[in-house]
Amino acid sequence: MKPGPVMLDVTGLELAPGDLERLAHPQVGGVILFARNFASPRQLVELARAIRKVRTPELVIAVDHEGGRVQRFRHGFTPIPPMAVLGKLWDRDGARAIGAARDIGFVIGAELQAHGVDFSFAPVLDLDHGGSSVIGDRAFHRDPQVVASLAEALQSGLAAAGMASVGKHFPGHGYVRADSHLEVPVDERPLAAIEAADLVPFARLARGMGGIMPAHVIYPEVDAKPAGFSRVWLQEILRRKLGFDGLIFSDDLSMEGASTAGGPVARAKAALDAGCDMVLLCNDPRAQDSLLEGLERRPVAASLARRLERMRGRAITAAALQANAAYLAATESLARLES
Repeated sequence: MKPGPVMLDVTGLELAPGDLERLAHPQVGGVILFARNFASPRQLVELARAIRKVRTPELVIAVDHEGGRVQRFRHGFTPIPPMAVLGKLWDRDGARAIGAARDIGFVIGAELQAHGVDFSFAPVLDLDHGGSSVIGDRAFHRDPQVVASLAEALQSGLAAAGMASVGKHFPGHGYVRADSHLEVPVDERPLAAIEAADLVPFARLARGMGGIMPAHVIYPEVDAKPAGFSRVWLQEILRRKLGFDGLIFSDDLSMEGASTAGGPVARAKAALDAGCDMVLLCNDPRAQDSLLEGLERRPVAASLARRLERMRGRAITAAALQANAAYLAATESLARLES
């Protein structure tokens, strides 16, 4: 069965009958996990194994595992600091910050893959403009060149562990105060101002990332639609101007920032029509059922299967991970990071 363009979550620590039915639907291509899906490393391995058994080719498995307040798996996993810690370290010792960012990427990639997860939605490429509660210390720094340098280092660590990166939230969520989970943020700046600042990290990393997630933010000087529903942002700027050839994932369509497009089916259609390869809909099983039955069947583009294949992690075991000298050195480095 060819992969579909929808990524869903699951309800608990193991697959319920409703989960199995949804994941077997031809419109589904991936699963995103949350903290409620994690009780222990062993349980996570079993859940990932069960998800992979649902169909062939296997569904890709993702998670938001950035560090700080956005680290879904904790017990048995290395604590990852918020990315702002790296920015502060950069201001004291740039070389050490680059090394720490690389170690963080390697640890994230190695630990997730050893437990059956293909990739994390990371790194965050938003700038810390000082006013966004939803971004805040998830951002590396205010300076776009610093953000790009630290994100490149973290990405190189992910790659060393065999994991693809997913940059977010294109073209930048850090300037607006509104939280797109709860509101429809509007960034009134002209394109030139965004290009000179927030777009810089995306421009530098675009050709090396496996995926990018656009923001549910409207930039009216560029387009009246949120970036994730905008062909201007996704096709003209991201694909053509920046040369990005990876997967474009919508942000969660259950968020208020996506409400401008209508209901679940209309939101998914708007995102796919704009150029998203895969749409996320989380935390609402009824809406997911409506989406899977109401979304028109589209021919599966060869590019979707190719781009999804790039996102698959390298299979390693927990035992192999613990015997990996590079991994052990990286975890020791992280333990000393804030000292």
